[in-house]
Amino acid sequence: MRKSFLFLDTIINKVDAKGRVSLPSDYRAILKDLSTEIVCYRSLSAPCIEGCTEELLDKLATDIESSMDFFSQEQDDLTNLIFGDAKRFPFDSTGRIVLSEKLLKHAQITDAAVFVGKGRKFQIWNPQNWEKEEARIRAEVLKKRPQLSVKPEGGAE
Repeated sequence: MRKSFLFLDTIINKVDAKGRVSLPSDYRAILKDLSTEIVCYRSLSAPCIEGCTEELLDKLATDIESSMDFFSQEQDDLTNLIFGDAKRFPFDSTGRIVLSEKLLKHAQITDAAVFVGKGRKFQIWNPQNWEKEEARIRAEVLKKRPQLSVKPEGGAE
């Protein structure tokens, strides 16, 4: 049985002139534990970078293939934007990855990056853009007050 993992917390790290940024230590520990690299791609819905394990991206590929016509334009568009853009990012001995110019430009990241845990995935933001986005999210959640039904483990109620 595979160990459960979650990308948590919001952490700001410096980005150097070559696009190198340190992965948060908790994220590195997860990746090391799972014996995998991270995969990153440009977010489809926000000016940030999406990051996840290759296993999660594989699950996404399976879900897309099973829920859409394999030859549909919608499936082609979605897979082009995600998988055609995704890249594996190994981290070096100091825990740094080198983000591509395309990713940095999309997320408007220059000298600092904010890693935002989102459970099975994470995002990398420009700090000022994340501050605005977090304020927007908090306002929306407070206004809508979503209800979650959390079931006990094992499915029993």
